[in-house]
Amino acid sequence: MSVHDFSALTIDKQEQSLSDYKGKALLIVNTASGCGLTPQYEGLQKLYDTYKEQGLEVLGFPCNQFMGQEPGSEEEIKDFCQVNYSVSFPLFAKVDVKGEDAHPLYRYLVDEAPEPSRTGDIEWNFAKFLVDRDGHVVKQYPSRLDPAEIEQDIQKLLAGEAVS
Repeated sequence: MSVHDFSALTIDKQEQSLSDYKGKALLIVNTASGCGLTPQYEGLQKLYDTYKEQGLEVLGFPCNQFMGQEPGSEEEIKDFCQVNYSVSFPLFAKVDVKGEDAHPLYRYLVDEAPEPSRTGDIEWNFAKFLVDRDGHVVKQYPSRLDPAEIEQDIQKLLAGEAVS
C-alpha cells in the first residue's frame, strides 16, 4: 500500500486519485487560514516554486479540527490562499486529519511515518509529511517547523538519496 492508493476531493470538489502523482515527491500538509502558523503558506509556495520542475508536489489539505481555525468554505479558502499567499500548489477539500472521521489518507500517513519522526498523531495545523516518488512516507515534521527547514530533505529525496 502507498499514498497512491488513496483519492481525495480537490478544493473544487473533483475526485483526485493520488496515483496521478506517481513518480513525484510529495509534501502533504494539513492547513488552516486562521492559525498563527498560516504564514507557512508562503514557505510552502516557495518550496513548490523552487522544486516543482524537479518533481515535487505540495498538497494542502485544509482542516478545521484545531480550534476552528479553518471555518470557511472551500471557495473562501481557495480565494484566501491565492489572494494572500499566491498559492498555486494543489489544495483539497476540507478533511479531518485525526479522530474517528479522519480521512483514510491521514490515517495512513500517521501510521506509516517512520521512526524517529513518527508522532502517532497530528498535533496541530501544518503538520507535514514527506513522501517519496513511490508513495511511501519518508518523514513526518512537526507543525511549527518552518517549511524552509525541510528543504535539505527535499533536495536529498529528489536526488534519490536517503532522508534520515
